[in-house]
Amino acid sequence: MLKIIACFKWVIDEQDIRVDQKSRELIMERVGYKISDYDRNAIEEAVRQQEAHGGSVVAVTVGPPGARQSLKDALSRGPERAWFISDPSFAALEPSQTAAILAEAIKTKGEFDLIICGEGSSDLYAQQVGPALAQRLGIPCATYVNKVTLEPGEKKLTAERKLDDGIETVSIQLPALITVLPDINTPRIPSLKQVLGAAKKPVEEIKKSDLGQDFQPRLETISILGATMERRRLKYSAEAADIKAVVDALLKEGVIA
Repeated sequence: MLKIIACFKWVIDEQDIRVDQKSRELIMERVGYKISDYDRNAIEEAVRQQEAHGGSVVAVTVGPPGARQSLKDALSRGPERAWFISDPSFAALEPSQTAAILAEAIKTKGEFDLIICGEGSSDLYAQQVGPALAQRLGIPCATYVNKVTLEPGEKKLTAERKLDDGIETVSIQLPALITVLPDINTPRIPSLKQVLGAAKKPVEEIKKSDLGQDFQPRLETISILGATMERRRLKYSAEAADIKAVVDALLKEGVIA
């Protein structure tokens, strides 16, 4: 029976972030949180593979105690149980820390067949946690996956990777890790019954002391500022000469052909 791990991250909802017009600093007051959009695809793909081949799915996240509220949403999407790797120091982790913490927790829990991560998180989108986690676990990894076919009897999977210049198809042995793109599936919307049922599913909390390590950051974020966009403030009328100027500019930039 397949043992699938779906990793997800609890992130700030980017729609709630405001930018101070003078300092360009981010205003984080009254922000809401959500499961990273890309990680919803990871959970959905894990559940779909379980529905097709049997087995089990465990949802896994790392974060401070406040991130516990993410578990109900994750479990309502299909996994039977969750691991909550939590410590107050696990706030604002950088990718190498997250990968190291996940690796140690997974090692303590025993065997698995497949780990599915989102291609990146919807806050940092560093695209580092999946490959770094695979390296720490010593398993093969396929990134940019937009289609996966499991062959449990042969203990392998076939993945289609969507690259800039085409589609690459790879075959890798299990256990393995894949990072999935948003177009791999459309995440389901949990029903009221699934949301209520999620509260009854088991959650195992893994503390920092259980991992026996001190996970030091390798990067330091000095500041985060909002992006600026300078506009030329050109004004065009409905006159033929102005319309021609606009069309010529668009043709020059390749916007229209």
